[in-house]
Amino acid sequence: MCKLANSTHPVMDVSQIKNMAFSLVRDQPYIAAFLLALGFVRVGCTIYQTLSVLFQTFILPGTSLTRFGARKGAWAVVTGATDGIGKEFASQLAKSGFNIILVARNQDLLSQSAAEIENKYKVSTATHSIDFSKSDEGAYARFSALCEGRDIGVLVNNVGKSHAMPAYFVDTPQDEITDIVAINVNATLRVTYAILPGMVKRKRGLILNIGSFAGSVPSPMLATYSGTKAFLSTFTSALAEEVAKDNIMVEHVNTYFVVSKLSKIRKPSMMIPQPGTFVRSVLSKVGLACGAAYSGRPNTSTPFWSHSLLDYIITLVGVPSLFISYTHGLHKSIRKRALNKAAREAKQD
Repeated sequence: MCKLANSTHPVMDVSQIKNMAFSLVRDQPYIAAFLLALGFVRVGCTIYQTLSVLFQTFILPGTSLTRFGARKGAWAVVTGATDGIGKEFASQLAKSGFNIILVARNQDLLSQSAAEIENKYKVSTATHSIDFSKSDEGAYARFSALCEGRDIGVLVNNVGKSHAMPAYFVDTPQDEITDIVAINVNATLRVTYAILPGMVKRKRGLILNIGSFAGSVPSPMLATYSGTKAFLSTFTSALAEEVAKDNIMVEHVNTYFVVSKLSKIRKPSMMIPQPGTFVRSVLSKVGLACGAAYSGRPNTSTPFWSHSLLDYIITLVGVPSLFISYTHGLHKSIRKRALNKAAREAKQD
């Protein structure tokens, strides 16, 4: 029986829907069976995908670092190596048995970090000071010379720069845009170009490109940063296919917030780990996609457990505009708080 909504539009009640279903089964049994089978397949696929993500995230081990030369005299190169995630990568790779080349801007911090690693893990180190925001051909040439002839098994392209605070593109300072592109894109290309030929020659290597959720979810008010991280994801997928024949793994590490200077977050939480915890998850899950398994982003991994589940949920929901809108609102709120804080500090001065 039909009821009238607003006196004009008929609305089916539950009994009428049931009658239609029974009629379909009675009059069109093959169509009904096909639709039922289709439903079972869809549910089965979702269950399989969910179990796969859970197994990869919580149970399965990643590829052993010995494949890339750990404890066999090989070197690991880490950019942005004097703070946060980069410093942890350098330290944990040294603990795993790699000699370490630390690359960053501040030579004093580089020397200090290198000494700490040598004393603690009894491995060899080398350092290279370079400001990746500058197109310094001499500095890149010296970096290439430093790497020449070394057995480099791992490269961690970690160095990165974000915006000082969320801002619309038209309000973003030009020099900030230039620096973000130079550091997040150009530096990754130049460093990889210097190291990859040796890996190809040796038929062994691992390249970890440290990305961001801002690359998978377009992020209003961080448009330049978001675009550079999306580039990193696409570049990784393309390069990984090129060098798979050479036994080289290239992995885009999809990252949510981590306690660091870049994120400007100081307190850890379930969703925001300390750098050491995050890096351990990355190195223990090499080769496993975890939360990115069914995201349509080949060679992307989201290894930290809460980031993994969030990434998979975003994939299941499958409504990008919803997350873009949420991110826009979040960034407006962050900008408002940052401006209020700056105003308070200005009054105190």
